[in-house]
Amino acid sequence: MTPVAVDVTDAAAVREALAGSAGSGVADAVVLAVRTFPADQEFLVGATRTVLDAAARLGIRVLVVGGAGALRSPDDRELLVAENPVYVPAEHRAVAVAGVAQLRACQAHAGADWVCLSPPALLEPGERTGRYRRGTDTLLTGADGRSSISVEDLAVAVLDELESPGRDRHITVAHEDAYAPA
Repeated sequence: MTPVAVDVTDAAAVREALAGSAGSGVADAVVLAVRTFPADQEFLVGATRTVLDAAARLGIRVLVVGGAGALRSPDDRELLVAENPVYVPAEHRAVAVAGVAQLRACQAHAGADWVCLSPPALLEPGERTGRYRRGTDTLLTGADGRSSISVEDLAVAVLDELESPGRDRHITVAHEDAYAPA
């Protein structure tokens, strides 16, 4: 993996980076992990579209690390996490709503090969265990009701998805003791 810093608002720079202007050849995949705080939904959606456009032209798969807000609530599958105060306090709602808009931008992009990985409600540094539970579009929680994963295990999940892609377009991961509601 070769990290490349690029201004995601510059479509030509994104295309150039993905095409391998440094002589490394066309990228195999791109991981887009962008967040702003305070939330800037317009920037987030625009950056996502720019990367999807460039990747689609080059035939590159995009893994978008989105937000938990785009997941369905485990206790009410009709309610998005972004709209559920149990998981998203009012001061973080704008960030969660921006994550929903980012997923919608992916879903609206006809030509791109993408997958959106929404992390659990709590993402923080911790231990790398290499073990996690994978789900689809519903927040995974443990028996204690918590929804979490370490940054280190999220990184493992990203690499696993790149190396062995699943068939779902929207996925989530959480510590292995988490479960999907019935």
